[in-house]
Formats: sequence, C-alpha cells, structure tokens
Amino acid sequence: MHFFTVNDLPQTPILSGIERRAVWLDGVMLTFFTFKPGAIVSEHAHPHEQITLVTKGAMEFTLDGETRRLNAGQGVCIPPNVPHSALTLDGPTEVIDAWSPPREDYKS
Repeated sequence: MHFFTVNDLPQTPILSGIERRAVWLDGVMLTFFTFKPGAIVSEHAHPHEQITLVTKGAMEFTLDGETRRLNAGQGVCIPPNVPHSALTLDGPTEVIDAWSPPREDYKS
C-alpha cells in the first residue's frame, strides 16, 4: 500500500476506550490512536523505538517516572525498553505514534 487515508484503514479496539489504525513498511510503522476520556494505558515497555505526537485533546504521559501533560502539538520520544504509561484528559484524544521497527502485534 503506497497511498492511504487514515479513516479507511481498519480500526482495531485494543483496550477499553482505545482504538488503533496502522500503516507500515519494512522498517517503520505509524499508528493512529483514538482515546475516550479517562482511557488508561498501563505502564509497560517494549523493544521498539516510539515517537508519540498528540494531535487532538490532551494526555498525562509518564516516561521513566517523569510525568507531563501533553496537549495537541506536543509529544514524547520513547527509547527502547523504557517504562511508560498514559491517561487521557479533557475529552477525546487522538495520537499518532511512529515505531521502529514495526510492531508485529499491530499488523492485524
């Protein structure tokens, strides 16, 4: 797939109040998340590099014990194997994540 429209990508529910769409190549992946208010991503870590950009709404993001509020237009760079978590605030929130390498578990 070379050209895509985000809303035409298959949408997958992943956690309560969180849905994901994804597009990828061999070495990079983008995911498009929508969060309902109060949705929680529990602390976790993974071997992938991740860059998160909030495009709508706001979230409280904790990276390696440091917590910040991220509003639309703000983001965070997450190195491999660093613990992180998130809580959405202030209504619906939308986030774009870039991944390297692509997450095999997100290709469905």
